[in-house]
Amino acid sequence: MGIDSLIGGTIWDEYSQKVTDLMNNPKNMGEITEEQAKEMGTKLIVADFGAESCGDAVRLYWAVDPKTDVIKESKFKSFGCGTAIASSDTMAELCKGKTVQEAVKITNIDVEKAMRDTPDVPSVPPQKMHCSVMAYDVIKKAASQYMNVDMESFEEEIIVCECARVSLSTLKEVIRLNDLTTVEQITDYTKAGAFCKSCIRPGGHEEKDIYLVDLLAEYEKEKLAQVATLGNDGATIEFAKMTIVQKLKAVDKVIDDNIRQMLVMDGGDMEVLDIKENGVNIDIYIRYLGACNGCASADTGTLFAIENILKEKLDQNIRVLPI
Repeated sequence: MGIDSLIGGTIWDEYSQKVTDLMNNPKNMGEITEEQAKEMGTKLIVADFGAESCGDAVRLYWAVDPKTDVIKESKFKSFGCGTAIASSDTMAELCKGKTVQEAVKITNIDVEKAMRDTPDVPSVPPQKMHCSVMAYDVIKKAASQYMNVDMESFEEEIIVCECARVSLSTLKEVIRLNDLTTVEQITDYTKAGAFCKSCIRPGGHEEKDIYLVDLLAEYEKEKLAQVATLGNDGATIEFAKMTIVQKLKAVDKVIDDNIRQMLVMDGGDMEVLDIKENGVNIDIYIRYLGACNGCASADTGTLFAIENILKEKLDQNIRVLPI
Protein backbone atom coordinates (compact mmCIF):
# COMPACT_ATOMS: atom_id res chain seq x y z
CA MET A 1 0.00 0.00 0.00
CA GLY A 2 1.51 3.31 -1.04
CA ILE A 3 1.90 6.32 1.18
CA ASP A 4 -0.24 8.43 -1.14
CA SER A 5 -3.22 6.17 -0.42
CA LEU A 6 -2.83 6.71 3.31
CA ILE A 7 -2.03 10.36 3.62
CA GLY A 8 -4.02 13.15 2.09
CA GLY A 9 -5.14 16.60 3.03
CA THR A 10 -4.67 17.70 6.60
CA ILE A 11 -3.83 14.24 7.97
CA TRP A 12 -0.26 14.76 6.71
CA ASP A 13 0.23 17.33 9.47
CA GLU A 14 -0.51 14.67 12.11
CA TYR A 15 2.67 12.74 11.27
CA SER A 16 5.99 13.75 12.76
CA GLN A 17 8.83 14.56 10.38
CA LYS A 18 10.68 11.49 11.66
CA VAL A 19 7.78 9.27 10.64
CA THR A 20 7.45 10.75 7.16
CA ASP A 21 11.21 10.40 6.63
CA LEU A 22 11.16 6.74 7.69
CA MET A 23 8.13 6.02 5.50
CA ASN A 24 10.14 7.04 2.46
CA ASN A 25 13.63 6.03 3.58
CA PRO A 26 13.62 3.29 6.21
CA LYS A 27 17.10 2.57 7.55
CA ASN A 28 16.67 -1.03 8.59
CA MET A 29 14.44 -2.57 5.95
CA GLY A 30 15.84 -5.79 4.51
CA GLU A 31 16.77 -9.26 5.65
CA ILE A 32 19.62 -11.09 7.32
CA THR A 33 20.58 -14.40 5.71
CA GLU A 34 21.99 -17.47 7.42
CA GLU A 35 25.32 -16.82 5.67
CA GLN A 36 25.46 -13.24 6.93
CA ALA A 37 24.63 -14.33 10.46
CA LYS A 38 27.42 -16.94 10.40
CA GLU A 39 29.92 -14.38 9.13
CA MET A 40 29.10 -12.22 12.18
CA GLY A 41 29.40 -15.23 14.49
CA THR A 42 25.73 -14.86 15.45
CA LYS A 43 22.55 -16.88 15.60
CA LEU A 44 19.80 -15.89 13.18
CA ILE A 45 16.30 -15.33 14.56
CA VAL A 46 13.37 -14.70 12.22
CA ALA A 47 10.00 -13.82 13.77
CA ASP A 48 6.68 -13.04 12.10
CA PHE A 49 3.75 -11.22 13.61
CA GLY A 50 0.50 -10.14 12.00
CA ALA A 51 -2.19 -7.77 13.25
CA GLU A 52 -5.63 -9.13 12.44
CA SER A 53 -7.10 -5.71 13.24
CA CYS A 54 -5.63 -4.06 10.13
CA GLY A 55 -4.12 -6.86 8.04
CA ASP A 56 -0.56 -5.57 8.45
CA ALA A 57 2.32 -7.91 9.23
CA VAL A 58 6.00 -7.57 10.08
CA ARG A 59 8.97 -9.94 9.89
CA LEU A 60 11.85 -9.23 12.26
CA TYR A 61 15.42 -10.45 11.72
CA TRP A 62 17.92 -10.59 14.57
CA ALA A 63 21.58 -11.56 14.46
CA VAL A 64 22.28 -12.45 18.10
CA ASP A 65 25.68 -13.18 19.63
CA PRO A 66 25.03 -16.47 21.47
CA LYS A 67 27.84 -15.77 23.94
CA THR A 68 26.50 -12.41 25.14
CA ASP A 69 22.87 -12.42 23.92
CA VAL A 70 23.58 -9.04 22.27
CA ILE A 71 21.62 -8.22 19.11
CA LYS A 72 24.40 -7.24 16.70
CA GLU A 73 22.12 -6.54 13.75
CA SER A 74 18.37 -6.03 13.40
CA LYS A 75 16.34 -5.71 10.21
CA PHE A 76 12.72 -6.02 9.19
CA LYS A 77 10.28 -6.54 6.37
CA SER A 78 6.87 -4.91 6.66
CA PHE A 79 3.75 -5.96 4.84
CA GLY A 80 1.53 -2.98 5.49
CA CYS A 81 1.06 0.75 5.51
CA GLY A 82 3.61 3.54 5.74
CA THR A 83 3.11 3.91 9.48
CA ALA A 84 3.83 0.21 9.97
CA ILE A 85 7.07 0.67 8.02
CA ALA A 86 8.13 3.62 10.18
CA SER A 87 7.19 1.83 13.42
CA SER A 88 8.98 -1.36 12.40
CA ASP A 89 12.09 0.55 11.34
CA THR A 90 12.19 2.38 14.69
CA MET A 91 11.64 -0.88 16.55
CA ALA A 92 14.52 -2.56 14.68
CA GLU A 93 16.81 0.38 15.47
CA LEU A 94 15.92 0.28 19.17
CA CYS A 95 16.87 -3.40 19.33
CA LYS A 96 20.43 -2.92 18.08
CA GLY A 97 23.15 -3.26 20.68
CA LYS A 98 20.77 -4.49 23.36
CA THR A 99 20.70 -7.94 24.84
CA VAL A 100 17.62 -10.00 24.05
CA GLN A 101 16.59 -9.59 27.68
CA GLU A 102 16.82 -5.79 27.34
CA ALA A 103 15.08 -5.69 23.97
CA VAL A 104 12.05 -7.55 25.27
CA LYS A 105 11.39 -4.62 27.61
CA ILE A 106 10.89 -2.25 24.66
CA THR A 107 7.21 -1.28 24.60
CA ASN A 108 4.95 0.14 21.93
CA ILE A 109 5.05 3.44 23.83
CA ASP A 110 8.87 3.43 23.50
CA VAL A 111 8.52 2.92 19.75
CA GLU A 112 5.93 5.68 19.35
CA LYS A 113 7.87 8.14 21.51
CA ALA A 114 11.08 7.48 19.56
CA MET A 115 9.31 8.69 16.41
CA ARG A 116 8.25 12.03 17.91
CA ASP A 117 9.78 15.33 16.84
CA THR A 118 8.91 16.86 20.21
CA PRO A 119 8.33 14.95 23.48
CA ASP A 120 4.71 15.98 24.07
CA VAL A 121 3.32 15.69 20.53
CA PRO A 122 2.22 12.24 19.24
CA SER A 123 4.12 11.11 16.18
CA VAL A 124 1.17 9.61 14.28
CA PRO A 125 -2.59 10.27 13.93
CA PRO A 126 -4.85 8.34 16.31
CA GLN A 127 -6.02 5.76 13.78
CA LYS A 128 -2.41 4.66 13.26
CA MET A 129 -1.33 4.31 16.90
CA HIS A 130 -1.89 0.54 16.80
CA CYS A 131 1.02 0.07 14.39
CA SER A 132 3.47 0.52 17.28
CA VAL A 133 1.67 -2.27 19.16
CA MET A 134 2.55 -4.67 16.34
CA ALA A 135 6.24 -3.72 16.66
CA TYR A 136 6.03 -4.37 20.40
CA ASP A 137 4.60 -7.86 19.83
CA VAL A 138 7.09 -9.01 17.20
CA ILE A 139 9.98 -8.27 19.60
CA LYS A 140 8.44 -10.63 22.13
CA LYS A 141 7.95 -13.23 19.40
CA ALA A 142 11.64 -13.06 18.42
CA ALA A 143 12.79 -13.18 22.05
CA SER A 144 10.61 -16.19 22.78
CA GLN A 145 12.16 -18.07 19.86
CA TYR A 146 15.70 -17.21 20.91
CA MET A 147 15.15 -18.12 24.57
CA ASN A 148 12.87 -21.07 23.76
CA VAL A 149 10.11 -19.88 26.08
CA ASP A 150 6.45 -18.99 25.67
CA MET A 151 5.83 -15.48 24.33
CA GLU A 152 3.38 -14.80 27.16
CA SER A 153 6.11 -15.29 29.77
CA PHE A 154 7.49 -11.84 28.88
CA GLU A 155 4.21 -10.11 29.61
CA GLU A 156 4.84 -7.95 32.66
CA GLU A 157 2.16 -5.45 31.73
CA ILE A 158 -1.53 -5.85 32.52
CA ILE A 159 -3.29 -6.32 29.18
CA VAL A 160 -6.68 -4.60 29.13
CA CYS A 161 -7.59 -5.32 25.49
CA GLU A 162 -6.54 -8.84 24.49
CA CYS A 163 -7.73 -8.45 20.89
CA ALA A 164 -5.42 -5.53 20.09
CA ARG A 165 -2.89 -6.41 22.83
CA VAL A 166 -3.08 -3.00 24.48
CA SER A 167 -1.66 -2.68 27.98
CA LEU A 168 -2.88 -0.73 30.99
CA SER A 169 0.13 1.62 30.97
CA THR A 170 -0.34 2.33 27.25
CA LEU A 171 -4.00 3.20 27.74
CA LYS A 172 -3.31 5.49 30.70
CA GLU A 173 -0.54 7.24 28.77
CA VAL A 174 -2.66 7.77 25.66
CA ILE A 175 -5.70 8.98 27.65
CA ARG A 176 -3.66 11.53 29.57
CA LEU A 177 -1.52 12.70 26.66
CA ASN A 178 -4.49 13.33 24.39
CA ASP A 179 -7.06 14.28 27.07
CA LEU A 180 -9.47 11.56 25.91
CA THR A 181 -13.01 11.52 27.30
CA THR A 182 -14.82 8.75 25.37
CA VAL A 183 -14.38 5.07 24.58
CA GLU A 184 -14.62 5.91 20.88
CA GLN A 185 -11.57 8.16 21.16
CA ILE A 186 -9.61 5.42 22.94
CA THR A 187 -10.49 3.02 20.14
CA ASP A 188 -9.37 5.53 17.49
CA TYR A 189 -6.00 5.93 19.18
CA THR A 190 -5.21 2.36 20.24
CA LYS A 191 -7.76 -0.05 18.66
CA ALA A 192 -8.69 -1.14 22.19
CA GLY A 193 -12.38 -1.98 22.26
CA ALA A 194 -12.67 -2.25 18.48
CA PHE A 195 -13.27 -5.98 18.24
CA CYS A 196 -14.93 -8.24 20.82
CA LYS A 197 -15.70 -5.16 22.98
CA SER A 198 -15.34 -7.12 26.24
CA CYS A 199 -12.85 -4.55 27.52
CA ILE A 200 -15.20 -1.56 27.17
CA ARG A 201 -17.52 -2.16 30.13
CA PRO A 202 -18.90 -5.03 32.25
CA GLY A 203 -21.35 -7.35 30.54
CA GLY A 204 -19.27 -8.56 27.59
CA HIS A 205 -18.58 -12.20 26.80
CA GLU A 206 -15.33 -12.10 28.81
CA GLU A 207 -15.07 -10.69 32.34
CA LYS A 208 -12.23 -8.24 32.96
CA ASP A 209 -10.59 -6.75 36.03
CA ILE A 210 -10.23 -3.32 34.38
CA TYR A 211 -12.45 -1.75 31.73
CA LEU A 212 -11.99 1.27 29.46
CA VAL A 213 -14.83 3.08 31.21
CA ASP A 214 -12.95 2.62 34.50
CA LEU A 215 -9.86 4.31 33.07
CA LEU A 216 -11.90 7.23 31.75
CA ALA A 217 -13.57 7.65 35.16
CA GLU A 218 -10.18 7.52 36.90
CA TYR A 219 -8.75 10.17 34.57
CA GLU A 220 -11.74 12.44 35.06
CA LYS A 221 -11.36 12.22 38.84
CA GLU A 222 -7.71 13.17 38.46
CA LYS A 223 -8.67 16.23 36.44
CA LEU A 224 -11.31 17.25 38.96
CA ALA A 225 -8.77 16.85 41.75
CA GLN A 226 -6.47 19.23 39.89
CA VAL A 227 -9.28 21.76 39.67
CA ALA A 228 -9.66 21.56 43.46
CA THR A 229 -5.95 21.94 44.26
CA LEU A 230 -5.28 24.51 46.96
CA GLY A 231 -2.22 26.76 47.27
CA ASN A 232 1.28 25.43 46.67
CA ASP A 233 1.16 22.43 48.96
CA GLY A 234 -0.69 20.28 46.44
CA ALA A 235 -3.43 19.39 48.94
CA THR A 236 -6.89 18.67 47.57
CA ILE A 237 -10.28 19.10 49.18
CA GLU A 238 -13.70 17.54 48.83
CA PHE A 239 -16.33 19.32 46.74
CA ALA A 240 -18.36 20.24 49.82
CA LYS A 241 -15.35 22.03 51.34
CA MET A 242 -14.44 24.05 48.24
CA THR A 243 -14.94 27.77 47.99
CA ILE A 244 -17.85 28.94 45.87
CA VAL A 245 -15.45 29.80 43.03
CA GLN A 246 -13.87 26.34 43.15
CA LYS A 247 -17.30 24.71 43.19
CA LEU A 248 -18.40 26.71 40.17
CA LYS A 249 -15.28 25.71 38.27
CA ALA A 250 -15.71 22.04 39.16
CA VAL A 251 -19.41 22.06 38.19
CA ASP A 252 -18.70 23.87 34.92
CA LYS A 253 -16.03 21.30 34.03
CA VAL A 254 -18.38 18.36 34.62
CA ILE A 255 -21.09 20.06 32.58
CA ASP A 256 -18.68 20.81 29.71
CA ASP A 257 -17.27 17.27 29.69
CA ASN A 258 -20.47 15.26 30.22
CA ILE A 259 -23.66 17.28 29.75
CA ARG A 260 -23.44 20.31 27.49
CA GLN A 261 -22.91 18.42 24.24
CA MET A 262 -26.07 16.39 24.90
CA LEU A 263 -28.10 19.60 25.30
CA VAL A 264 -26.54 21.42 22.35
CA MET A 265 -27.34 18.52 20.03
CA ASP A 266 -31.03 19.14 20.77
CA GLY A 267 -30.71 22.89 20.26
CA GLY A 268 -30.46 23.78 23.92
CA ASP A 269 -27.95 24.66 26.62
CA MET A 270 -27.76 25.57 30.31
CA GLU A 271 -25.91 27.84 32.68
CA VAL A 272 -25.15 27.68 36.40
CA LEU A 273 -26.56 30.67 38.27
CA ASP A 274 -25.63 29.93 41.87
CA ILE A 275 -24.57 27.27 44.35
CA LYS A 276 -25.87 27.32 47.94
CA GLU A 277 -25.60 25.06 50.94
CA ASN A 278 -28.95 23.97 52.34
CA GLY A 279 -28.37 21.78 55.37
CA VAL A 280 -26.63 18.63 54.17
CA ASN A 281 -27.59 19.40 50.57
CA ILE A 282 -25.66 21.43 48.03
CA ASP A 283 -28.20 23.16 45.79
CA ILE A 284 -27.09 24.08 42.27
CA TYR A 285 -29.39 26.58 40.58
CA ILE A 286 -29.43 26.40 36.79
CA ARG A 287 -31.18 28.09 33.90
CA TYR A 288 -32.05 26.27 30.70
CA LEU A 289 -31.29 28.03 27.41
CA GLY A 290 -32.53 27.61 23.86
CA ALA A 291 -34.72 24.61 23.15
CA CYS A 292 -34.25 23.34 26.70
CA ASN A 293 -36.17 26.32 28.04
CA GLY A 294 -39.76 25.12 28.32
CA CYS A 295 -39.00 21.58 27.10
CA ALA A 296 -41.31 18.96 28.59
CA SER A 297 -38.41 16.84 29.87
CA ALA A 298 -36.46 19.76 31.35
CA ASP A 299 -37.96 19.13 34.79
CA THR A 300 -38.00 15.32 34.50
CA GLY A 301 -35.64 13.16 32.43
CA THR A 302 -33.11 15.85 31.52
CA LEU A 303 -32.98 17.20 35.07
CA PHE A 304 -32.63 13.67 36.47
CA ALA A 305 -29.69 12.97 34.11
CA ILE A 306 -27.89 16.25 34.96
CA GLU A 307 -28.30 15.74 38.69
CA ASN A 308 -27.14 12.11 38.55
CA ILE A 309 -23.98 13.01 36.63
CA LEU A 310 -23.09 15.81 39.06
CA LYS A 311 -23.74 13.51 42.02
CA GLU A 312 -21.55 10.79 40.54
CA LYS A 313 -18.70 13.12 39.62
CA LEU A 314 -18.72 15.56 42.53
CA ASP A 315 -20.94 14.91 45.57
CA GLN A 316 -23.92 12.69 46.40
CA ASN A 317 -25.66 15.55 48.24
CA ILE A 318 -26.02 17.73 45.15
CA ARG A 319 -29.50 18.85 44.12
CA VAL A 320 -30.11 20.60 40.79
CA LEU A 321 -32.86 23.21 40.80
CA PRO A 322 -33.93 24.87 37.52
CA ILE A 323 -35.29 28.42 37.80
